[in-house]
Amino acid sequence: MDITLTSPALLFPAISLLLVAYTNRFNTIGSRIRNLNSQYREHPDDILMGQIKSLRKRLYLIRNMQAFGVASLFCCVLCMFILFTGQLLAGKIIFSACLVLMLVSLGLSFREILLSVQALDLELSRMQQERSCEQ
Repeated sequence: MDITLTSPALLFPAISLLLVAYTNRFNTIGSRIRNLNSQYREHPDDILMGQIKSLRKRLYLIRNMQAFGVASLFCCVLCMFILFTGQLLAGKIIFSACLVLMLVSLGLSFREILLSVQALDLELSRMQQERSCEQ
């Protein structure tokens, strides 16, 4: 398989969009942590503590997602530079590394989504508890 400068360049928009999405998730979780912290200080609750623990895990996952995404983008740029200098084999190796880093980032993203669903389940269980107490 031949690789040209356009091969790694095609990943630029995808990686950039993923990094924006990751940053948005990070900001949302940061805001949610601040809100839960103030709620927990007013009314300590096991469900709130479970949500806070889940958010901590998700925060670290998002940090790692971003790190692998940035490393993938770095490898893309490095690959383009190496290909520009005419070193085809080195370019292929670096491009392969770029793809592996992106796969790791996407895998972490999938794990974070699963944790997000668990956090929503906690919230739903709280609503069910409150409803059953009212009845």
